[in-house]
Amino acid sequence: MASHYEAPIRQPLIIGNKSYHDITVDIAAPIEGKANKQWWIVFSIAAAAFLWGIGCIVYTIGTGIGVWGLNKTVGWAWDITNFVWWVGIGHAGTLISAVLLLFRQKWRMGINRSAEAMTIFSVVQAGLFPVIHMGRPWMGYWVLPMPNQFGSLWVNFNSPLLWDVFAISTYLSVSLVFWWTGLLPDFAMIRDRAVRPFQKKIYSLLSFGWTGRAKDWQRFEEVSLVLAGLATPLVLSVHTIVSMDFATAVIPGWHTTIFPPYFVAGAVFSGFAMVNTLLIIMRKVSNLEAYITIQHIELMNIVIMITGSIVGCAYITELFIAWYSGVEYEQYAFLNRATGPYWWAYLLMMSCNVFSPQFMWSKKLRTSIMFSFFISIVVNVGMWFERFVIIVTSLHRDYLPSSWTMFSPTFVDIGIFVGTIGFFFVLFLLYSRTFPVIAQAEVKTILKSSGDNFKKFRDAGGDNPVDKFNKK
Repeated sequence: MASHYEAPIRQPLIIGNKSYHDITVDIAAPIEGKANKQWWIVFSIAAAAFLWGIGCIVYTIGTGIGVWGLNKTVGWAWDITNFVWWVGIGHAGTLISAVLLLFRQKWRMGINRSAEAMTIFSVVQAGLFPVIHMGRPWMGYWVLPMPNQFGSLWVNFNSPLLWDVFAISTYLSVSLVFWWTGLLPDFAMIRDRAVRPFQKKIYSLLSFGWTGRAKDWQRFEEVSLVLAGLATPLVLSVHTIVSMDFATAVIPGWHTTIFPPYFVAGAVFSGFAMVNTLLIIMRKVSNLEAYITIQHIELMNIVIMITGSIVGCAYITELFIAWYSGVEYEQYAFLNRATGPYWWAYLLMMSCNVFSPQFMWSKKLRTSIMFSFFISIVVNVGMWFERFVIIVTSLHRDYLPSSWTMFSPTFVDIGIFVGTIGFFFVLFLLYSRTFPVIAQAEVKTILKSSGDNFKKFRDAGGDNPVDKFNKK
C-alpha cells in the first residue's frame, strides 16, 4: 500500500494522466514552439499601450510636469497613486513563493513562478514613477551620495521617500535572486532539450552549469530557504515604509497609525488579484490547464476574500477613530471622502474592495473561472481607487477654503499609466515565451502525492502504479 501523506479529500493539483516526461514536454512547449494566435493578439494590445505610454513620458520630460493635472493644492496625485498601486501588486509574488515555501504548501508549485515574475515586473513599473516625477531625470544623480563638490551632501536625507528607495531596491534584488535560483533546474532542462546551438549556448549560460547532482539540489534547497526567510520580512517592511510616507505627515486623513498593517493587507489583496488575472490568461494562452487547476484559483480566491475582509475592517476602524478622536479636522476629512465631490471614488473603493470579495464565500462562485477573472479585475480597480482616495481627497480641501480645488488627470497622466500596464504585460508575455512558466522540477515532486492518476489509485485503496512497477 502507498503511504497516505494527505487527506484523501484533497483535490489533485495535477490533472490528467501525466507522466514525468509529459510535464517536461508541456512546460517546454511554449518556449520551443511558435507563439499561438491568442499570444500575438494580447501582445499587440500590450505593445500599443506601451508605445503610447513612452510617447506620453517623452512629452512630459520635454515639456515639463505642467502637462500633468497637478496644482498647488494637490501636489501628490496620479503619479504617486500609480507608484503605490504597482508596489502593492508586487507583493503577492514573493509572499506566495516565500511564505508558502516556508509552510511547505504544495499548491504553490503551479503558480509560484508567474507570481515571482509578476513581482519583478511590477516593481520595475513602480520604479519608473519617481524617475518621471523628478521632472528633470538627467539631474537624477543628485539623489545619490556624491562627494561634496556637488554641493551639500544628500540634501534630502530626512525625507521618508529615501527609505522607499532602500526598501524597494532591497526587495527587488532579493526577489530577483529568489526567482533566478528557482529557474536554474528549468533552464538546464531547456538547455538539454535545445536543438539550435545558439539556444543551447544561451540556456547553458543562464543555468550556471546546473547538472542535477544531489549536491546541486542540496544547495538549491538551502539557498531557496534562506532567500524565502529574507523575503518574508521584506514583504512586510516595503509596504510599511510606503505607508510611512503618509503616516508621518500632519495632514488629516493621512497621519493614521493603522496605515502600516492596513497597507500590507491591501498590497497582498491587490497582488493576489493580479496573480489570478495573469494565471487565468496564462493557463489559456499556454495550454497549462492541467497544472494551474480550478483548485489553485479557488485557494487564491480564499486569500483574496480574507485580505479583503481585513482591508474592510481597516476602513471601518479609520472611520471609527476619526469619530472617536473628537478632532473635527479628522472627522471632516473622512466625511468629505464619503460625501464630498469625490464620493463616487469612495463608493467605488468600498464596493470593489469590501463588498465584491464577499462573493467568494460561495464555493460555486469561487470555483468559476469567469467570475474569478471578473472579481480579480474589480479588486485591482478598487485598490487603485483606494490609493487615489487617500491621496487626493485628503489634499484637495485643507484648512483654508480659499485654496480648495479639484484634481482631474490630463491625457498625459492617463497615457503614462496605461503605458506602464502595457509595459508590464509586454514583459510578462515575453517572459512566458522564453522562461518556463511553471517550475517543472517542483511540480514533478508532487506528482506522486497530488497527481490525478495516483490519487485515484490510492483513494481506491490500490497500490500506486509506480509501486506496482517497482515490485515487478
